[in-house]
Amino acid sequence: MTTQETAEKFVQHLQAGKFMDAIDDFYADDIVSHEMPGVPNERTEGKAAVRNKSAEWEASVQSINSAEVSDPQVAGNFFSISLKMDVTFKERGQMQIEEIALYEVKNGKIVSDRFFYSMDM
Repeated sequence: MTTQETAEKFVQHLQAGKFMDAIDDFYADDIVSHEMPGVPNERTEGKAAVRNKSAEWEASVQSINSAEVSDPQVAGNFFSISLKMDVTFKERGQMQIEEIALYEVKNGKIVSDRFFYSMDM
């Protein structure tokens, strides 16, 4: 699968709200995931650990009020997307999140991701 094909199918999963399926179907077993510096789970290695990180985030959410995922922009083995979410967290209340995610693809699997975001508290 090409980077373009991987990106398009991955984004289709996200746009359908199938976040865990996206991890299961498209992340490499040895994925390295990078959050913003200084936040919990700044660097997470391995698909199982990334899945756990995502499950912890989902458990902290009371409701996702709206979410928009852009179409992917592909360059070589990389693609990026933007995400906009209105989320109500159990502990922190409602927040607006705008994020750019950058993914690296090898052999049809995502081997690295990096997230850049701002949150309106």
